[in-house]
Amino acid sequence: MSDSEHFENVVFGGGEAGKYIAWELARAGRRMAVIERGLIGGSCPNIACLPSKNVIRSAKVAELFRHAAKYGLRTGPATTDMNGVRRRKREMVEGMIAIHQKRFAADGLEFVLGEGRFIAPKTIEVRLAEGGTRRLEGERVFLNLGTRATIPDIPGLAAAAPLTHIEALELDRLPGHLIVLGGGYVGLEMAQAFRRFGSRVTIIQRGPQLAAHEDPDVAEAIRTMFIEDGIDVVLGAETLAVEGHSGDRIQLRLRTAEGEQVLDGSELLVSVGRTPNTQGIGLDVAGVELDSRGYVKVNERLEASAPGVWAMGECAGSPQFTHVAFDDFRVVRDNLAGRERTTRDRLVPFCMFTDPELARVGMNESAAQRGGIPYRVAKIPMTSVLRARSIGETRGFMKALIDTRSDRLLGFTMLGAEAGEVVAVVQMAMLAGLPYTGLRDAILTHPTMAEGLNVLFSNVPPLPAA
Repeated sequence: MSDSEHFENVVFGGGEAGKYIAWELARAGRRMAVIERGLIGGSCPNIACLPSKNVIRSAKVAELFRHAAKYGLRTGPATTDMNGVRRRKREMVEGMIAIHQKRFAADGLEFVLGEGRFIAPKTIEVRLAEGGTRRLEGERVFLNLGTRATIPDIPGLAAAAPLTHIEALELDRLPGHLIVLGGGYVGLEMAQAFRRFGSRVTIIQRGPQLAAHEDPDVAEAIRTMFIEDGIDVVLGAETLAVEGHSGDRIQLRLRTAEGEQVLDGSELLVSVGRTPNTQGIGLDVAGVELDSRGYVKVNERLEASAPGVWAMGECAGSPQFTHVAFDDFRVVRDNLAGRERTTRDRLVPFCMFTDPELARVGMNESAAQRGGIPYRVAKIPMTSVLRARSIGETRGFMKALIDTRSDRLLGFTMLGAEAGEVVAVVQMAMLAGLPYTGLRDAILTHPTMAEGLNVLFSNVPPLPAA
């Protein structure tokens, strides 16, 4: 075995936060190494955010084609070519990988492809993808380990070789009956996409509603839309056992309020949460402590328990969004430069890319009620937004929470077309400390989805009398 190679900085995991801290330090002339298991550029451009949105776009085109007559267009029968869907996705991914490879090479850092494991504090042994091993020692180490899809301990589930989002995005065939275990963001996005491609789809959700962290009216609207689209939704269902093999024939035994039942399908997609990639890599040897869920313990500057070690992104328990991982990079970068920046009180937006999209920033009603925070609520259907009427996308609603003691914006939720773009407008207003009246009275372009904010905030109840 070779002697340790010394670097000023070693990044363990080349995802969103890891690659940006590597590029930043390499440009500053620091001796820099990145250890990556296999996804050049991280999960987002390879197997997660961008590929899934690529496939979802193909499903949107299929849906528009199916309803072309509504738009005055005559078309013939159409079928889904899953090979073509996958080819389009792969071409995008290959282009993203090429961009990352060029960037890593240009910045002159050492990119090491292989499986890493701590063998001593700040010392990582890497089993190289091309064979052999290397031992890297860093003065500073940055952990960007990511997460993976959780496979729950259900009898027969692992043996059934279920799909995760990774395998689902690589399908070259159309499932006859796709069963989706889990009604969170990934499960809902994939369920709708495959239904639009032509699969029969059933969603199994253990809890009482889809999108468990959202308000009941949001969850019910999504459930109603999915049922309208021909997706079966089973709520309050515990999966007792799984038999068969995904891709051939799969059978789930369920316990519901109506009693036990058996559900047959052709493929099974598991989407019930994420597990941090922190086990089996020697973090205990490195002196890095984990919390009770297996995430790296960090402070608000993302410093781990071991000196000279930082953790970023999902492995640090940060909200599981690429845009948050990027901000984790900025927190670490600024603190390394002597500037104070923390993860405290971040205003984190999100968008679930169902159709229509679900986007939120700040509190929803459920969170406000749990925190005992009094609020006023304004809500309008998307039919009140003229842009939605003009493009024929009127499903959903906008909702805002306003403080009862002032005109401060507490939160905004939109289930509607282009919600991911509209939420940014409200987020900017919240960051600037604008009262809701700033959006109510703003001159917004007509006809756009954002113009609906004029209507929404005109419906805020007045402040209660003193």
